[in-house]
Amino acid sequence: MAKLNELNIDKSWTLFLDRDGVINHQIINDYVKEVHEIKIIDGVPQAVQQFTQLFGRIVIVTNQQGIGKGLMTEDDLHHLNGFMVNLIETYDGKIDKIYFAPQLATSGSEYRKPGIGMGLHAKKDFPEIDFEKSVMIGDSEGDIEFGTKLGMKTIMLKNNRNLTTNAHYIFENLWAVAKHLSKQ
Repeated sequence: MAKLNELNIDKSWTLFLDRDGVINHQIINDYVKEVHEIKIIDGVPQAVQQFTQLFGRIVIVTNQQGIGKGLMTEDDLHHLNGFMVNLIETYDGKIDKIYFAPQLATSGSEYRKPGIGMGLHAKKDFPEIDFEKSVMIGDSEGDIEFGTKLGMKTIMLKNNRNLTTNAHYIFENLWAVAKHLSKQ
């Protein structure tokens, strides 16, 4: 496997990002339900700004079963996501679209990661997406499995954890990925 910075990533590539644990800190055993609970991970706005210069398209794919549990509404989620996107845009970063799966983990839905439904939805919305020229960055094996099933290059974020993974690449956080890719 080529080193990540040897993949010749350009505007024909698409970046898929998970949200919780990648963009913002995950709340253990709970869900980000209100704007004041959003804690953006250090370096994320700057990383997305760099990714915007490299990738032709950036999308977020996120499981949000808090909706399925009735802890929040889709409107609540749109408000939270809008806040994050606006913050990223103040750093000249761009998120093209956010896909979310509100179903419960127990639903067996193919739309939820590790199912590929959100990826196929993105491809329908943006037919130019080529999964072989796509990168999935996540912090769980479900994220990595999602990317692998679609033929993407996969990156696992450690977030100060010791872990084993099936991902192609491992980095500490999103900023570390951006710094590495800036060397290509």
